[in-house]
Amino acid sequence: MANATRARRRRLRLIGNLIYALALFAVVFFMLTPFLWMVLNAFKTPLQIIRLPPELIFEPTMRNFQNVFGAQNFMRYILNSLIIGAGSTLIGLLIGLPAAYSIARFRQNRLALVILMARMVPGITFLVPLFIVFRTLGMIDTYTSLILTHMLVGLPFIVWVMVPFFESIPRELTEAAVVDGASALRAFVTVVLPLSGPGIVTASILSFVFSWNNFMFSIVLASSRTRTVPVAIYNFISYAQIDWGGLMAAAVVITLPVLALAIVTQRYVIRGLTAGAIKG
Repeated sequence: MANATRARRRRLRLIGNLIYALALFAVVFFMLTPFLWMVLNAFKTPLQIIRLPPELIFEPTMRNFQNVFGAQNFMRYILNSLIIGAGSTLIGLLIGLPAAYSIARFRQNRLALVILMARMVPGITFLVPLFIVFRTLGMIDTYTSLILTHMLVGLPFIVWVMVPFFESIPRELTEAAVVDGASALRAFVTVVLPLSGPGIVTASILSFVFSWNNFMFSIVLASSRTRTVPVAIYNFISYAQIDWGGLMAAAVVITLPVLALAIVTQRYVIRGLTAGAIKG
């Protein structure tokens, strides 16, 4: 009787694991299908892309990528996105880390609420006022204007990611550093920041990704000199037709750096978010 019960439990456990695996496979397949379809179409000719039924076995062509890096000069747009993403992330860290520490140390809940409201307000709300201000100052189509506007997305996120980390650090550590003769700023830099490394890495990566994918501010404030990769995709869309091959190849070029960054740093991002949630 006991053996039969254990055998039945093993069968039920096996069936449960099988159902879980099938459900997981279905979710992964559903999520990866658009990306795989994009990659396949990036190596097809325009006629092969629109052909029905679609071809899964075909002779790949590199003409679309040659168009992206040759005629469209996508390397310039990638460089622009790197400069703007890195700039907005670095400045966001310089402002956001002290702000988050102040909120965590002195329990400034009202300030935290204001920052949260700024994050929840749609970015398009700030678009027209910012455009008027930057146009008046002659800063349209400059890296400075794009970096500052991209900070509207990254800065509140950095603050809210870092607050739980700073709250988890015992005050006794900074107080001991002050007793030993360190200033409050030096205690923050030498004691608090090294202990918050996973959170800083997480906030930096996600802030950069948000800036890399930002489209709304770039399409209004950028022009030919500072155009970023999401906006540059519009080069493949005209009034008469859409270059689907070039569009797919450009989308692959835009997606791969972010995908590679996510794969390489996923353990740090997960560790940072989980540690902040648990300690906070």
